[in-house]
Amino acid sequence: MALRTCLALSDHHSLFHLRPFFLFPPLKSNSSFSITPPRVPTQNHSPRAQVSVFPHEGDRFLLPSLRLSKREASLSILAILLNGCGSSASVATLPQEVELERYTDSKEGFTLLKPSSWVKVDKAGATVLFEEPTKGSNNVGVVVSPVRLASLGEFGSPQFVADKLIQAEKRKESTKDAEVIGVAERSGQGGLQVYEFEYKLDSTRGGMKRIFSAVFVTSKKLYLLNIAHSDKPESPLDPQTRMMLEEVLHSFDAVPGT
Repeated sequence: MALRTCLALSDHHSLFHLRPFFLFPPLKSNSSFSITPPRVPTQNHSPRAQVSVFPHEGDRFLLPSLRLSKREASLSILAILLNGCGSSASVATLPQEVELERYTDSKEGFTLLKPSSWVKVDKAGATVLFEEPTKGSNNVGVVVSPVRLASLGEFGSPQFVADKLIQAEKRKESTKDAEVIGVAERSGQGGLQVYEFEYKLDSTRGGMKRIFSAVFVTSKKLYLLNIAHSDKPESPLDPQTRMMLEEVLHSFDAVPGT
């Protein structure tokens, strides 16, 4: 039996398109590789999972903003003055605090954290899609598809799935280059297998992007999370935004009882 499901987040007119994502027989790979477990901020994971702790209140997580000591602030002001009063010197803007809130789809049976300021939009092919208000190409989307598989392991190893993912990306006419950055496996709700991937994508639709994906199978459904964010050489992905996107990635899980 072959599985065919997909999710591609395109910034061409901010449209959400379904594209081939996986197309391969449900076999197990015998390849061996080392997997570094990601930091997992969500609950209900196995003891093996590493938990990152952030200040939170209920299901609303706050990523700490950069703070300067009085001495550091004074030195920064002094540096600006020494660079010339009345000149065009500009003060760098500190990263703003990013707030995450939990989104749960009880009907489809999945949950995740999302940036609270990102808006939910209706797009064909997406179970749910959230976009950054000022730049729709930065988005978080989930697709839920029925499958005949009982577990994700029937696909093969995480590396096997990552290879298929990149092959599918490279077959797209719009893709100029695609490169896997990281592959991992973690345990979700009730020991659920969750595969995670990070890769760079350069395409004619939006240029350079950083893509984070997570996938799991439960109750004869395949759940696929796709996070896309601009990562251009002139404006690379900053550390705080990357940390926020990783929190979203690691939070993707099944709802208990599904």
